[in-house]
Amino acid sequence: MLQSKLKTIFLSFSVTVMAASLITFPQESFQASIRGLDMWWKIVFPSLLPFFIVSEMLIGFGVVRFIGVLLEPLMRPLFKVPGVGGFVMAMGMASGFPAGAKLTARLRQEGQITRIEAERLVSFTNSSNPIFIFGAVSVGFFHNPKLGMILALSHYLGNICVGIMMRFYGRGINEKVKDKGKKFHLKSAFSILHQTRLKDNRPIGQLLGDAVTSSIQTLLMIGGFIIIFSVLNRMLYLLHITAFLAKAVQFLLTLLSFPTSLSIPFISGLFEITLGSQLTSKVEAATLMQQVIITSFILGFSGFSVQAQVASILSQTDIRFKPFFFARIVHGTLAGMFAFLLYEPLSAKMKSANLDNNPTIPVIQFGDHSWLDGLYTSMLHTGPLITIFTLIFYVLILSVRLKR
Repeated sequence: MLQSKLKTIFLSFSVTVMAASLITFPQESFQASIRGLDMWWKIVFPSLLPFFIVSEMLIGFGVVRFIGVLLEPLMRPLFKVPGVGGFVMAMGMASGFPAGAKLTARLRQEGQITRIEAERLVSFTNSSNPIFIFGAVSVGFFHNPKLGMILALSHYLGNICVGIMMRFYGRGINEKVKDKGKKFHLKSAFSILHQTRLKDNRPIGQLLGDAVTSSIQTLLMIGGFIIIFSVLNRMLYLLHITAFLAKAVQFLLTLLSFPTSLSIPFISGLFEITLGSQLTSKVEAATLMQQVIITSFILGFSGFSVQAQVASILSQTDIRFKPFFFARIVHGTLAGMFAFLLYEPLSAKMKSANLDNNPTIPVIQFGDHSWLDGLYTSMLHTGPLITIFTLIFYVLILSVRLKR
């Protein structure tokens, strides 16, 4: 009872301070709100919407079940999740946060995975997408496209390691695994695909409409979280709470021989990854490797903004949030360690790749990622138009359905 009362007092006090801060700093809160809105309608909405709609369609047509049957021999031994987890993992990496959580919750609602399997799956299928890592962080913040390879490898390797570690989560609980030990073939996969499509007897038009409305509703929720955490991060800085929390981080940074000037970017990154990564790139007292390590941790931890989005999505199911939060801490730590281990060898190889005129030095090509940079830049210009027209289309769908 006492713990519940203390929680009530803390939450009430926090909301009151937040409201008072908005009144005290109206101009700063407005600018922070615009910054969050700008990021949502230029980048987040147009980049996630196609993946969300297509994912809903694939689930409805049974393609996800089909993929799950084929990937069962890989996903079950490695991550101890059903084969459909491979689809969630791929879509999560391609589209970014919080697509993995949305798809995991959807599969749990469909009854295709157990609660323990869902908690394992959601822990390693939420990651930053390549467009953000290569375009926004490496080019936009650090002005160094080559860092994208180091950040991406550190991020995705850390995520895979989290998935392997989480396979041991819940092993003491008896799980009912369907078709355990059975070898699946292409014929049985097509059979399940057909059965799933027949079970979901919605017409194509209704299925598409449901996919659009469900996806936009989720993206509107995500936009709200992005804006409120952008404002919250700014208010904490103006109230000097960020600087107060940074004092505790400075001790840890000193032990690691990192400059203490990285403490405020680190704390900011715990709340919102975009601002944290941007501030980290501007710390001149830190070496580039130190900046990459801190940025890798921030990307792996995902920030409280993304975690709040995931918690909201998971609240619609019986999936618990604590395993996901623990996985984010582990992911951030592993990503930072991978960045430390990979920075020197990858930097050396990328430097040697530029010395094409010296035939004695082996040249290692890492690929041209300029198309990701161009895609990110084009989204900054076309993203708002896509968002506006999609929201208009969403309003039309709702108005038609309400008239029925």
